[in-house]
Amino acid sequence: MFDIKWIRANPDLFDGSLARRGAEPMANALIALDDERKKTVQQLNEWQEQRNASSKQIGQAKSQGDEEKAQALLAEVSDLKSKVQAGEDQEREQTAELNKILAGVPNLLLDDVPDGEDEDANVERHKVGEPMRFNFEPKEHYELGEALGQMDFETATKIAGSRFVVLKNDVARLERALGQYMLDLHTQEHGFTEVVAPLLVRSEALYGTGQLPKFAEDAFQTTDERWLIPTSEVSLTNLVRESMLSKEELPLRFTSLTPCFRSEAGSAGRDTRGMLRQHQFYKVEMVAVTTPDTSLDEHERMLGCAEAVMKGLDIPYRVMRLCAGDMGATMQRTYDIEAWLPGQDTYREISSVSVAGDYQARRMQARYRDDDGKPQYVHTLNGSGVATGRALIAVMENYQQDDGSIAIPDVLQRYMGGQTKISVS
Repeated sequence: MFDIKWIRANPDLFDGSLARRGAEPMANALIALDDERKKTVQQLNEWQEQRNASSKQIGQAKSQGDEEKAQALLAEVSDLKSKVQAGEDQEREQTAELNKILAGVPNLLLDDVPDGEDEDANVERHKVGEPMRFNFEPKEHYELGEALGQMDFETATKIAGSRFVVLKNDVARLERALGQYMLDLHTQEHGFTEVVAPLLVRSEALYGTGQLPKFAEDAFQTTDERWLIPTSEVSLTNLVRESMLSKEELPLRFTSLTPCFRSEAGSAGRDTRGMLRQHQFYKVEMVAVTTPDTSLDEHERMLGCAEAVMKGLDIPYRVMRLCAGDMGATMQRTYDIEAWLPGQDTYREISSVSVAGDYQARRMQARYRDDDGKPQYVHTLNGSGVATGRALIAVMENYQQDDGSIAIPDVLQRYMGGQTKISVS
């Protein structure tokens, strides 16, 4: 949530960032709402001062035997009390209305975010590896998985409906191996702390990371009003909610392998075949909590951590700098890593690495004390390190053989008991 004082001081910067996201200006309307709230607060203060002064005069009037004046003052105090109560109610409503609007405002964009309306305006930052060329027509992952008898969409649909899959045998083990490989890489080489955190969270947690209130339709809510996490960014980032950290503790770096649950609202007709867009999928998440002066360096570092996964798997990929119109609402800047998928003959997203600045910290009240002992909001970052389901797709398609088998990347073989290939039964 934004500080209305900051918006007052920087209305053009605020509206300019909104315009880059394709949104209407809001600064004047928000300032006007706050002006009305301030008028109410000023009136409340005046009434309270009058009530206090009149209350003191009641005792004086009675001590002087002026009962008529005392009764008039009592009536005045009673009237002022009613006005104060009504004014307090009005001020609460005005504050709630202002905060409700502020809660839905997207984050400010960094200056180096490219302009543009959609993914067509995203800018390639760099590319690693050359797409594999086969001496046969490469298949998509679901064709390979179904031919192996180890990827079953039909049974999953009977159990849970569309956008689910049942993995079996070596393919199931391969996805588990991917998750273990990523966790070991991030914890042993990249300095992240592995965390097992709740998959069910309260509304306050989703509000803290920015999924609520605006994106409620993208998540699944339980009957007891908790939510299934759309990503473990929610659980990991909220580890520091309502905290006052010391500067010496930072940066904090967390990683977790969890299932994630998304309703895929608005994606009807997109990627209906295969595992690319599922209601349930696994992902290794990275979250960092830093001081403001180090967050941009941490963004580059986290991108490198995610790229290390791809380099280890020896899968061609490219890094895209997302444009303003394709950015998530809570983020200041995002890099996407897109893996080459031979079956589709294109690159597809496998990781997003983003910096949020203090946007989430304000919503969570996550702070630290600076060198002068003054409380400051931390900066938060998150990134896929990476989505294991999509990594499985990339491995299957890039390592497919002409007989339908799947070669296992060297870095995964120790997690597969030394197995080097998944063969057709």
